[in-house]
Amino acid sequence: MVKAETMATNSAEVDGILARGDGASIAYRRRFGGAATPGVVFLGGFRSDMTGSKATALDKFCEGSGQSFVRFDYQAHGASSGQFEDSTIGQWLDDSLAVIDQLSEGPQILVGSSMGGWLALLAALRRPSRVVGIVTIAAAADFTESIMWPKLGAAGQAMVMRDGQIIAPPTATTSAYPITRRFIEEARSHLLLGGPIALDIPVRLFHGLADRDVPWRQSLAVVEALTSTDARLTLIKGGDHRLSTQEALALVTEAVAALSVSPHG
Repeated sequence: MVKAETMATNSAEVDGILARGDGASIAYRRRFGGAATPGVVFLGGFRSDMTGSKATALDKFCEGSGQSFVRFDYQAHGASSGQFEDSTIGQWLDDSLAVIDQLSEGPQILVGSSMGGWLALLAALRRPSRVVGIVTIAAAADFTESIMWPKLGAAGQAMVMRDGQIIAPPTATTSAYPITRRFIEEARSHLLLGGPIALDIPVRLFHGLADRDVPWRQSLAVVEALTSTDARLTLIKGGDHRLSTQEALALVTEAVAALSVSPHG
């Protein structure tokens, strides 16, 4: 249930806490809008939070268009509760579904960044009556199996299987974090690219050709797997994984705007 919700001082956006049971909670920001157009739910990336440039740009867009908008932190991310070593893809999917179910009303467009693109597809499969469109940014579908696991190498994989986890070393832009055996194995129950993705809604995918974290062919694989005939992939020359330039953000908000005026049954 919604545990707390407080009005922001200078807009219709509210900050709140969604209680998830067992003491767990999800921090969120919610903007209320009209019922004439679909709402928008933003699903962030792996180890990111709801204060990033993409979430902020979408909030500004929805404020201008009068659409409802929800952004949130998965458990063990940002201002939400939880420990990273206890997390799974399934838990973050459940967080996403809870937000859709309890913090939005009517048809929704899901915008997923990186891992959030994977979760958006999974959520749409589970809420077909609610999700009328998807926009992804550097979609990282199945990244645990196709990127994370191979990157560990034979020695790292053996350590995960033997010790139950490995600590991914820090990089220039990220701190160290644990990768657990449970995380890898649980994610295998959510893989999508081994067969058709049975969604027949509009899907718009954006991916940078210079993305060094998630290859652009990952988004191409999503397009190929989708049963929808209305799926389009836009490749951005020189674009990195973040795709947070003003030009890239404009492409994303334009896609949301176009999907918002499409027939939704």
